Amino acid sequence: MLKIAIVTNEPPPYRIPVFNRIAAAAGVQLQVIFCARREPNRHWDLPVFEFDHRFLRERITTVKGRYIHNNPDVVPALSRFGPDVIVTDGLNPTQIYAFGYAFLKRIPHVPLTDGTDMSERDLSRVHKLVRRIVYGRSAAFLSASDGGQRLFESYGADPGKCYRSYLCIDNDAYRREPEPAAKPYDFIFCGRMVPEKGPRFALDVAARVARRLGRKVGILYAGSGSEEAAVRQAAESLREFVHADFHGFAKQAELPALYKSARIFLFPTSADVWGVVANEACAAGLPVIVSPHAGVAGELIVDGENGYVCPLEADVWAEKATALLADPARLSAYAQRSLSLVREYSFDNAADGLVQACKRAVSHGQPGADRRPAGKTL
Repeated sequence: MLKIAIVTNEPPPYRIPVFNRIAAAAGVQLQVIFCARREPNRHWDLPVFEFDHRFLRERITTVKGRYIHNNPDVVPALSRFGPDVIVTDGLNPTQIYAFGYAFLKRIPHVPLTDGTDMSERDLSRVHKLVRRIVYGRSAAFLSASDGGQRLFESYGADPGKCYRSYLCIDNDAYRREPEPAAKPYDFIFCGRMVPEKGPRFALDVAARVARRLGRKVGILYAGSGSEEAAVRQAAESLREFVHADFHGFAKQAELPALYKSARIFLFPTSADVWGVVANEACAAGLPVIVSPHAGVAGELIVDGENGYVCPLEADVWAEKATALLADPARLSAYAQRSLSLVREYSFDNAADGLVQACKRAVSHGQPGADRRPAGKTL
C-alpha cells in the first residue's frame, strides 16, 4: 500500500475530483492536509470529499494581497499518518515544514506547482534560493503545464523525473449540457471582475467589434468583484454598440449553460499561471482569445487552431474576433478543435500523473539515486 500525503493550502474545486480518484485507486492510501478551509477571497462551491483529509488550525497572514499559511501542526499531522511520500503544492511556511519533515525522516518529497518559468521569472534571490534547496532534494516533480516543467528544469530537475498533473474541470458536465437553439451572446467574460482580469478591456473589444460588424453585439459577464460597478457604468455609455448582461457570481453547475450561450470566450488576463476558465470555455466548445500572460496560451489555446494568443491591444483582439464572427465555418472549426484539445485535460489523467510521480519517488528514493525515467513522463 502506497501512503501519499498531500499538503495544500485550501480545497479547490478543480483538485477535489482528482483527490477522489487517487483515493479510489488500488494500492493507494491518501490523506490530504489542508492549511485552511477557505481563503478569504474564495467563493467556491465544492464537490463532495471522498478521501481522507484533515484541516490544520488556521493561521493566515496577508502580505501584498497574498495569503501566507503558517501551520506548524502539519508536522504532527504527518507523523500520525506516516506517509511513504509527501507532496507539497507550494512554498508557504506550512509546506516548508512538511518538506523539512520529509528531509529529516528520509521520506521522498514531490513538489507540485501550478507556476511556470514565466510566472516566476521575477522572484527575489531568496525565493529562488528556497526553490533550489527544495527542488534539489526532491525525488520527483509535478507540474500543471509545460511551463511548470520548464520551471523545474531551470532549477536542474531531471526531465525523467517530471510528471504532469493537469489543472482541469469536469469536461463531461459540459458535454451533457445541450446546445441552445440560438446563442444570445457573441462574447462571454467569466471570472473575477478585478483589474488584472481585464473586464473593461473585454467591453472595449466588444464595442470595437460592433463598429467593425456594423451591428450591436452582446456580451455576458459571469463573475463579481471590485470592477463590476465601473464595467456596468461603462456598458451603459456604450449601449448603442453593446448589449451587456451581468450574471454575477456563478456556481459550478451554472457554468456549462452560461458558456454555451456565447460564441467566443474573451480571456484578457494580465497574470494567470494557468487559467481554468479556458478549460471551461473549451469544454463548452468555444474558441478562446487569450493574452500571452496566461499559462494556457500556447498549450490548451493554440494560436490559429482553437483561438488566438494576442497582446493586450484592443484593436488586435477586435480584428481577430470580427474575423471569427464573420466566418461561421472557421468559428465552428475552432470550436471543434477546442473540444478536441481539452479532452486530455481530465481528472483521470491528473490523478494518474500524481500517482505515477509518487511511485517513481518511492521506487528511486532520494536524489542522486538511479536517474533513469520510470512510469509515464510528460
